[in-house]
Amino acid sequence: MAVTNIALHQQIDILYADHHGWLQGWLRRKLGDSFVAADLAQDTFVSVITAGAAGNIREPRPFLVTIARRLMAHRYRRQLLETGYLEMLAEMPEELAPSPEAQLLALEALQQLDRVLDGLPSQVKEAFLLAHLEELSYAEIAERLAVSTSSVKQYLMRANRQCFFVLAA
Repeated sequence: MAVTNIALHQQIDILYADHHGWLQGWLRRKLGDSFVAADLAQDTFVSVITAGAAGNIREPRPFLVTIARRLMAHRYRRQLLETGYLEMLAEMPEELAPSPEAQLLALEALQQLDRVLDGLPSQVKEAFLLAHLEELSYAEIAERLAVSTSSVKQYLMRANRQCFFVLAA
């Protein structure tokens, strides 16, 4: 193992030992659920490790909190997607409802789409979803978002470009 890898592992070990318990407690107080807090604390450190940022952190706790908040927001958004999808399924007549396998595949596709669109402004994401899921026209989307149709066109081009780049990578 190279000297830089050893140093990086030591930095990660120190960061984890010094701040994991604190971060998990902070998350537990915020969320009221120790199991979810434990998962998000681990996910926070995984993010630090995969980004290779452990050696560049000057203020560990604010840095870790920023990552944890982002992960909480992602988790909340995934829950909203799942809840909305399950509510829609519950309103469907049973004979029209997709099979459990199809439901799971659709839910996974929605979550993947959410990840692909992550980072785009909310109006861009909403325009994309209205166009592709509700099949609204540019004019209908413009009316719903209170923007011009040219803005809708730009939003959809941006979202479609984001999807293309993620899928092409």
